[in-house]
Amino acid sequence: MSILPPFPDALLLVIAAVFGAIVGSFLNVVILRLPDATASIVYPASRCPRCLQPLSWYENIPIFSYLFLRGRCRHCRETISWQYPAVELAMALFSAALVWKFGLTLTMAGFFVLIAALLTISVIDMRLQIIPNVISLPGIAVGFLFAVSSRYITWIDSLYGIFLGGGILYIVAGLYQLLRKKEGMGGGDIKLLAMLGAFLGWQSLPFIILASSLAGSLIGLTAIALGKRSAAARIPFGPYLAGAAVVYLFFAPEIQRFLTAYLHGSWP
Repeated sequence: MSILPPFPDALLLVIAAVFGAIVGSFLNVVILRLPDATASIVYPASRCPRCLQPLSWYENIPIFSYLFLRGRCRHCRETISWQYPAVELAMALFSAALVWKFGLTLTMAGFFVLIAALLTISVIDMRLQIIPNVISLPGIAVGFLFAVSSRYITWIDSLYGIFLGGGILYIVAGLYQLLRKKEGMGGGDIKLLAMLGAFLGWQSLPFIILASSLAGSLIGLTAIALGKRSAAARIPFGPYLAGAAVVYLFFAPEIQRFLTAYLHGSWP
């Protein structure tokens, strides 16, 4: 049960946004270092990736330091990637939105962890076209534990979500490889969908699969038509799965009503 009213006041939302931005700053470190097996996400402290100069506290304030420094390292004047303020801002907005929708509850905390993981996975997948097992595999277990302890979904819905989520994409990937004689979907996407099924239940899977496939196809075809990508290039699918999952998270009742009405022929 929430310890706050369903619509927290503005101060609480600001506090949630600040906390989210701080977490987003840490996620940037994870995004940069996690794919490197020799790097630690804890040590050394934050530094410029080009000149390796340690950052002062005022150079490490989420969002504001980027604006204050005008997007350049104070030491070597190298351009700072837009990724840093974008991740911090996204996590700030998501954090405030979660508190507004769920209050300070266990459900909110669980979905905060989920969105932090999805944001990290999405950026890494866009940069390197990999989804780290070190996030998705523990995420499956965390999602199931969340279902056991939260009132949002039942543990059986989570368990079905894990097996159906991973199983559906595994079958699709296998059929694609059988027909086209090449890999069309990586194992990381399969584990990611299993993680989403664990957190959101099997009921979320039809929407996530359909919405992510539609968005991926439209954006991919548009990029090919504009000459930004070749038809043979592999498109990272993780961000589309993550985006569809976030939409479902915030609008699950509306989406389920729409799907039910559509399947029963009552949608105009």
